[in-house]
Amino acid sequence: MEDETPSIRDMLAVNLRAARAARGISLSELSRRSGIGKATLSQLESGGGNPTIETVFSLSRVLEVAISDLLDHRAGGALTVVRGADVEVLSGEGVDLRPLRRIEAGDGVFEVYDQVVRGDAPQRSQGHVGVEHTIVQTGSLLVEVAGRTVEVGPGDYVAFDAREPHCYTASDGPVHSVLLLQYRADERLDGRPHPVLKG
Repeated sequence: MEDETPSIRDMLAVNLRAARAARGISLSELSRRSGIGKATLSQLESGGGNPTIETVFSLSRVLEVAISDLLDHRAGGALTVVRGADVEVLSGEGVDLRPLRRIEAGDGVFEVYDQVVRGDAPQRSQGHVGVEHTIVQTGSLLVEVAGRTVEVGPGDYVAFDAREPHCYTASDGPVHSVLLLQYRADERLDGRPHPVLKG
């Protein structure tokens, strides 16, 4: 029998409180640094609201933690099966992400996502820790990183330093892809080490 999966809201509430406490940042200071209203942050820490990709990425950037430090709950096992239909979607301006797995190997952390770039709007990021790896399965994807744009299609792979501002745009209808975020366990946006959150 499979365990019931906590919602993204529930996991974000627990992990956001822990990340903020670990860094000694007040709710007001987190609001100032992230540009997210204090009332919204309070709601998120209480397990309410409707977190978006933009919100989660902004919190990840400001708290200098991996996205999975805010969203993940799964423990490893001999056989891990993640059913796509059972994973809650985290949506943004132009992207739907389904967090599938966090993998820790040595001093590296990897997050695996099923990603759909919808085509109704570009998905922009101000930058966050890690390296983004994307493998396109269907569709044509425009990837802009630090002013340079490349187009990738089915079977193509692109990677870049995610600290740079970047943008994904579906150029001709929805794009289905696999997104892998790679971090060093001690990585911060400014390159200095920080303590890793422990579950």
